[in-house]
Amino acid sequence: MITYLVAFLVALMVALVLTLVVRNRALVWGWVDQANSSRKVHVRPIPRLGGIGIVGGFFAPLCALFLVDSVVGVQFLSQTELVWGLFGGGLVVALLGLYDDLRGAGAKLKFSVQMLVALGLYALGFRIEVLANPFGPEVPLGLLGLPFTVFWVVGVINALNLIDGLDGLAGGVAFFGVGTNFILALSRGDVLLCLLMAALAGAILGFLVFNFNPASIFMGDTGSMFLGFVLAAVSIKTSAKSGTAVAMLVPVMALGLPIMDTLLAMVRRTLLGRPMFSADKEHIHHRMMSRLVLSHRATVLVLYGLCALFTLTALGLHWANRAQSAMLLTGMGVVVAVLMRKLGYLDLRRASGMSELRRKNIRLRSLVKGVTDEVRVANGPKDLWAAVRPLAEALDASRLELRLERQRDGNRDGLTFETRRPAGAALPLEVSLRVEGSGETLGRFLIAWSDGRSEINRDEELALELVVDAVGDRAGKLLAQAEADPLRVVSLRR
Repeated sequence: MITYLVAFLVALMVALVLTLVVRNRALVWGWVDQANSSRKVHVRPIPRLGGIGIVGGFFAPLCALFLVDSVVGVQFLSQTELVWGLFGGGLVVALLGLYDDLRGAGAKLKFSVQMLVALGLYALGFRIEVLANPFGPEVPLGLLGLPFTVFWVVGVINALNLIDGLDGLAGGVAFFGVGTNFILALSRGDVLLCLLMAALAGAILGFLVFNFNPASIFMGDTGSMFLGFVLAAVSIKTSAKSGTAVAMLVPVMALGLPIMDTLLAMVRRTLLGRPMFSADKEHIHHRMMSRLVLSHRATVLVLYGLCALFTLTALGLHWANRAQSAMLLTGMGVVVAVLMRKLGYLDLRRASGMSELRRKNIRLRSLVKGVTDEVRVANGPKDLWAAVRPLAEALDASRLELRLERQRDGNRDGLTFETRRPAGAALPLEVSLRVEGSGETLGRFLIAWSDGRSEINRDEELALELVVDAVGDRAGKLLAQAEADPLRVVSLRR
């Protein structure tokens, strides 16, 4: 037990120091998460690279095992597959998250890397070979073990990523999952898994010192995807060594909140015709704040309580017989159903308008695709404006403006395009988005409605963000081409 405590304390201290250093450096270098979307719950820029502290804190005590001659170190080094799986896969996932935090990674790249990592884990022996069945015999997977393993690893990685929406939430959820795995490993005398979970618990708590509401730093994709990866990998090992009839149900229940939130997001976006990887404000934590009128901190604490309930259920399943397991699952199912009803997920009154909203969103996605395709082949500012101008009529806006700017020779030159339409006489609602490309602000995109609305529709906001991202990317490339080739002039004048 002393070894676990030392690993915990080392990880805690390293995570504390690293998170503090990263937070201060990120503020200086501008590596912050901007509060530029209605989906964001923070109101000021917050550093987003706190995951570096979690990764460093986790690996610090484990790397010490390579240097210290001890019984635990010998056991750790003898588990070649475990070392390669966690160190190799963990570093790849952490680097992917870091790249996404700094530069932005598309869904295709993220899923491709995550799937390759999952395949690597399977090759190293991290395999789901049976499915638990509390009401009968286990179901052997055979050849289906590979896709189930890949689905589990990729699913948990993204589940932790999706739940990272409030200060301290993802870290707290992961901590409860870590606690479950630690208790199960301890009950079997599995020294290495206990050591891994002790290190990860210390790293999480060291980070949460700075991340609990009000947060001064976010973990970003670096932290959320890394936590998801480690929990997915360790859960496979925990369930494989469990030997109970509900083996795989235990880690599923331990991570019940992020898994439930991810499944709800997938169903919701499919029914409403939204892109599967689009962000929205309909997650469980968002609905708790809006429907139950809870504060930011109160929502996180309530969800901690729900995670504790999932943890107790998971531990109960591990030691329960079939009848007791069925009762535990039934009880937890009732709790989840009541929660879903309270949060409005089971409100059938909204079903009638879903089909129309789905058709509208599909038309909107088609419009955005056409506009962004035109933007990507634009040869100058006029072409950029010609590509985005149809948005005014398509979104029934009363005003649309695109302003492109650049700093040159101490002066700031600008070019503004604008169109106005007779679309209502109410006080206008204006939405302004910064156009950014090549690491600098290149202007702004403004759209206004005068039809009496008080807030922008989230689907339209997401569509505009995609268009503005494409405009910024293309404008940055055009300016870079102009600077590289003096004969190619992209003039911006006031």
